[in-house]
Amino acid sequence: MSANITWTRTVVIAFNTGMTVHHARTGVLMALGSMTCVQVGLVVAIGLIDRIGVEGAAWLRLTWAGVLLVIVVRPRRSAFTKTTLLTCVVLGVVTATVTLSFMAAIGRIPLGTASALEFLGPLGVAVCRGEGRHRLAWPGVAALGVLLLTRPWEGAIDPVGVACALAAAVCWAAYILLTQRVGDGVEGVNGLAVSMGVAAVVSTVAVGHWVIPRITPEILLVGVGLAILLPVVPFTLELLALRRLTTASFGTLMSLEPALAMLVGYVMLAQRPGPTGLVGICLVVVAGIGAARTGTRTPALVAVN
Repeated sequence: MSANITWTRTVVIAFNTGMTVHHARTGVLMALGSMTCVQVGLVVAIGLIDRIGVEGAAWLRLTWAGVLLVIVVRPRRSAFTKTTLLTCVVLGVVTATVTLSFMAAIGRIPLGTASALEFLGPLGVAVCRGEGRHRLAWPGVAALGVLLLTRPWEGAIDPVGVACALAAAVCWAAYILLTQRVGDGVEGVNGLAVSMGVAAVVSTVAVGHWVIPRITPEILLVGVGLAILLPVVPFTLELLALRRLTTASFGTLMSLEPALAMLVGYVMLAQRPGPTGLVGICLVVVAGIGAARTGTRTPALVAVN
């Protein structure tokens, strides 16, 4: 009898371990898919930025994403409690702010400098929310890799641009924490639909008066496809990934984005990385693997009303 109980416990432990590993790998793949969509979307957006500016491209993405998600998902009031609904609204404000802030930053300072400064957000989450010694090791390796990739010391520094990039970093950290809370508290993608709807309203209030007069039917049509690629698909994948990963590991995994940006730039824009960039890629990949192996979390039970 005792032998049977021991055997049963062994089987259960092995099964749970296998499910945990699978859960983490799925989350990592979703995060990687999200980052890939973001980088490809940014390449596609280059033409729009030349025509309507960085703020216009950001507004077009956020607005169409909000409209599409609200129409397709049609979030029900019964899917939310007062707390989760308020969290979705705050997430929408943060989403609009991080997008507009980063766009304003790259309009004033080099993209590499802005990216390095913005990465301080998820890096901070990884350090503060991580557990054990690896919480300092992997973010440290990732930060060194990002510095080698972006080389911010080579760019000119504009105080306003730096302030915008740091604001984007704070908002990105808040976005990670709020997205996980929304994913845990709201079933499906109802929370994402509400937050993106709010982000569309906030961005319209902020820059709509300047952008809308410059919009043409052709730009609107291009904006639909761009919004699906960035941010509808990436934000959906991030929400699902954060149901499977800790915020610490997710924040560290975001360090892979500069490496993906370099790869996409090489394939789609013929931008070749130098030796320093290649070393940086290796470092962030190592950090990403370390985060993936230590970053699974037990799925939270979604509140059902």
